[in-house]
This record gives sequence, C-alpha cells and structure tokens, in this order.
Amino acid sequence: MTDENFLVMEKSIPVPEGAKTRVTTDLDFDLEGKQISYLRIPYSRNTSAWGRLLIPIVQFKNGDGPTMFISGGIHGDEFEGPVVLIKLIQRLKLENVQGRIIIMPAVNLPAHLQSTRLSPIDNVDLNRCFPGSKTGSVTQVLAHYINDFIVPKADYVLDMHSGGTSLDFAPCVVMHQLEDKEIEAKTLAAVRAYGAPFALYLKEGDPDGLLDTAVEKAKKVFLSTELRGGATVTKDAVDIADNGLCNLLNHFGVAKANRSKYTRYKNKTTTTLLRTADESCFITAEDDGLFEPLVNLGDRVKAGQPIGQLHHITTPARRPFLLKANSDGVFICRRVQGRAEAGDCLAVIATEEEWEDL
Repeated sequence: MTDENFLVMEKSIPVPEGAKTRVTTDLDFDLEGKQISYLRIPYSRNTSAWGRLLIPIVQFKNGDGPTMFISGGIHGDEFEGPVVLIKLIQRLKLENVQGRIIIMPAVNLPAHLQSTRLSPIDNVDLNRCFPGSKTGSVTQVLAHYINDFIVPKADYVLDMHSGGTSLDFAPCVVMHQLEDKEIEAKTLAAVRAYGAPFALYLKEGDPDGLLDTAVEKAKKVFLSTELRGGATVTKDAVDIADNGLCNLLNHFGVAKANRSKYTRYKNKTTTTLLRTADESCFITAEDDGLFEPLVNLGDRVKAGQPIGQLHHITTPARRPFLLKANSDGVFICRRVQGRAEAGDCLAVIATEEEWEDL
C-alpha cells in the first residue's frame, strides 16, 4: 500500500563508512531516569527530501537490576499492545522501577498509522525480517537496530500481539518450545505468572525472520501474546493485557507495577496450558468460500467434531465443506473475515496439557 506520503524504497539505504547503523537517537540507554524520545531512520520521499521516520521509544532506568524490553504494534493492525503500553508509560513511577524498562509502544509505526500488518513504506512484515539489515529498506534497518542494539541489552522480552485483521484468539500468553531447557523453564514460569485465561506452548512452524527467534538465539527469555484481534480493541483483551504486563514486571523484579484503574481482570496465575504440537492443529481452507464457525472461541472440542463449514455461495447446489477437529482440544483461534481463500487459516485447535508434563 502506498500513497503520496509513502514511497516504496526499492533501493538500499547507504550507510556511512564505519557506521554500525543508520538509526540515530538521543535516548541514552545508560542514563538514570525516565526518557521519552525517538529512533530516527532516514526516510527520503517525494514530500520530504531529508525526512526522518520517528519511532517512539521510552526508557525507565532506576538503579541496578534486570532489563526488560517491551514492544507493541510490530504488526500495525494489532492495537491492544499499544493501548496498554501507552497507559503504562503514563502511570508508571520511576521510583517503582528497579533496573531498566525499554518500551516501544508501536514498533511498526507506519503500519500502525495505516492499520496494516505490513509497513506501507516498503511492504515488509517487520516480524518476518529479523535480524534485519543496516543497508536494507526502512523496515529492515529498524529490525537490524532492534536486533543489534536493543535485544543485547535485555534480559527479558515481551512482544505484545493480537490476531490483527484476519484472526481472533481466545486471549493467551505464548511461548515457544525451546531446545535450551533452562531458558524454557524460566519462560514457562513467566508464562504461568502472566495470569491469562490460556497459555499457548507453540512449536513454531516458520521461525525464520521472527523477533522471537532473534531473542531466543540470544538466550534471552521471550514471551508473546495473542489478545483477541479483528483489528479492534476490546475491554476484556486490554484488561488481560494490562494485568499480565504488570504481573510480568513484578515477576521479573523489574518494577512494582499497578494495574490501570479501569482494569477489572486480576488473575495472578495463567489458568489453562495448551499446546500446538504440529500442523494438524491448524485448520486451513482448501477452497474459496464463506466460513461459518460452529463453535465459540475457548470451547473444548473432541476429535472428529465439526468446528466449522465452508459455504460455496456462487454454486448453491454444492454442499458446504465440513471442517472437523483433528484432535481433542480447545478452539483457540478463528478467522475473522467471513470470506476465505484457499490456504487461509480458518481455525486453530490446541490440545490441553498439564503444567507438570512439560
């Protein structure tokens, strides 16, 4: 997507000799106190020859302690993270911080402003281009800066997602199946402390290019979320996100964080552990059609149970294609749009696990 304010950058950005990044900022990561600033990325376009893309970044630093990096809006059509992070920035008191918190409330700001998953500048998915490139397009330069200059500073990373335009999730906190069992145990403890209705223990099918993978390769604790979706903001999702964020800050010992005065959801322990062990958990459209779910988000289903059907409106005599669960589990995710094309994810069925079994 482009308009008169956005120019697709097909050419690489030149980097001065010896420069480690094209990004500049006046935020001092070693300075005590609260700082609100920007990452500045060169962005020359038709309407601004010497323009800069300004990505908001906030830091709280108070004494010695761990560092937590928190990001929202890495996809621009996911809004719960930005809402919760802006509220935290405005209410968190520096004296309640012990260590350092780095917050980027809308990492993919151009996409956020357009309500799109991909950046309208270069049509790149920020969460599919890590570790990035210091000489690539704007989105790749931003990914490179986060990968090389922010992730190394962090002990813990929380990247806040929801289903965006195309998916809706029963609210869950997410972690990956990890080979490093020490990091996995620390991550699992944090997932349990988050306090969401569901935890999703995910075997990532396509890990290349993810911020998740970059952080995990660096041997840091990484958590994500899937907090409803549909490119909107719901009170239940914001409450769960706010509660979980405060629980994590307290769990990691980074801050004594209080929930927003509007938050009514106050769970301290994540209730149900779910797992997607393989591709059979993902129900994919094999034809175009109109998707009708037959169960609600969060419902428990049995193997072989119909969970939806795909209608063929242009051929009324053709019977709908019945979609069935491949295993017992929880209907954790569904497609938002009624119309679907072959290859679209229509639903996810995650199997229920015992915490002690992992």
